[in-house]
Amino acid sequence: MLDAEAEGLDADATARRIAAAAPLLAVFMIYGQQPSASTQCLPGAAKTAARLNALTGDALPTLAVGTHPSALPRRTLSEEPYTYVCQGEGPHTVAGLVEALRGERSFPAVPGLWYHENGHATGNPPAALIDDLDRTLPRQAWDLLDMTRYRAHNWHCFSDLDSRGSYASIQTSLGCPFNCTFCCINAPFGVHRLRTWSADAIMAQIDELVQVHGVRNIKIPDEMFVLNRRHVLTLANRLIERDYRLNLWAYARIDTVEDTHMLDRLKRAGVNWLALGIESGSRHVRDGVAKGRFGNTHVRAAVARVRAHGIHVVANYIFGLPDDDRTSLQETLDLALDLNTEWANFYTAMAYPGSPLYGIARSRGWPLPDDPGGPGWIGYAQHAVNCRPLPTEHLSAHQVLDFRDAAFDRYFTNPAYLAMIEQTFGVKAVAHIQAMTVHRLKRQHHPG
Repeated sequence: MLDAEAEGLDADATARRIAAAAPLLAVFMIYGQQPSASTQCLPGAAKTAARLNALTGDALPTLAVGTHPSALPRRTLSEEPYTYVCQGEGPHTVAGLVEALRGERSFPAVPGLWYHENGHATGNPPAALIDDLDRTLPRQAWDLLDMTRYRAHNWHCFSDLDSRGSYASIQTSLGCPFNCTFCCINAPFGVHRLRTWSADAIMAQIDELVQVHGVRNIKIPDEMFVLNRRHVLTLANRLIERDYRLNLWAYARIDTVEDTHMLDRLKRAGVNWLALGIESGSRHVRDGVAKGRFGNTHVRAAVARVRAHGIHVVANYIFGLPDDDRTSLQETLDLALDLNTEWANFYTAMAYPGSPLYGIARSRGWPLPDDPGGPGWIGYAQHAVNCRPLPTEHLSAHQVLDFRDAAFDRYFTNPAYLAMIEQTFGVKAVAHIQAMTVHRLKRQHHPG
């Protein structure tokens, strides 16, 4: 297993490492710590695969796996430099392809495999979803990685910024039962469904992370962790029994943090941060993307409830959803400033491949980054120079992007925010934020 990002390798160095290993099959896992990262990571992965093909004379088979390949398998096979593409969650396809390359199975019998046959792109039906996660995927292969290379988010460690190197990310579930229009989480799964590992399996991994690797900061990247009450409470109670004094964070929704007993147990378990998808300050805009049936009164109550239990809030906002105009963008920023949560993420709306919004955008002819003449897949990256979000019915893509960048600066330089941070975390966290906000993102339409 080679984590090129963690090791700081460029495309050429990564390709050379793969070629030197001379595997039967090179699997490119094009993914990240959020579903949308797959599309953003595709250009780097494709560059690496192309370099590998050049080094080996196309003799080393490659397979693309991830959210983006699953969303657009035929296009990925046709346009990108991979021998094969996986449509689906991956493990059965990878194992089946290895057997096919060994001559033990026919290629049409490999589930979820896309390949060229007589010059045409051919795809097999995806593999059935893995039901018994404990048995089929019992653990993450921590022993194959240098765990000292991973670092926590800055805000995750505001209480101790020097501890960021003690970090890991662990899944407790796969998939999501919700259908938010802008989300592509379920592209590899094909259904809106949540599957979980058992508490025994999860705790065995946490024991390993703590006892073998000395990890204290843990991210739970499940798209929706605070949902299944039994799952959450069982894990929280096990963590409380261990008393590892961990610093964890996870995702929740405005409508899944009403149980005060559960919030109490989460805090005692070491969950110090919950990320809430607020998205917009306009209920009309939220309703347009199927993001829950709640208003700003519910948002304020949920945030206050979480914070009352000593849990910090990461508030996620999206600028440029289809119904947004100048007024609703300002409503979202005003809500963010009013809530004044310990961290806030400001995103622009993107029609990511695999999301319902991508199909809507294509059907309505809205301009997308992967259109002819566009920046390509890198245009879906929120921080890229040539980022190109969706326009709305009322605003251009550049207007949305400019508002987002200005909102970020306004929020993190706001005296009320900095005062709250100093009171909560101390002057070192304030200095860190001030050093961060000195930097400005360069955008193609504003190169300075």
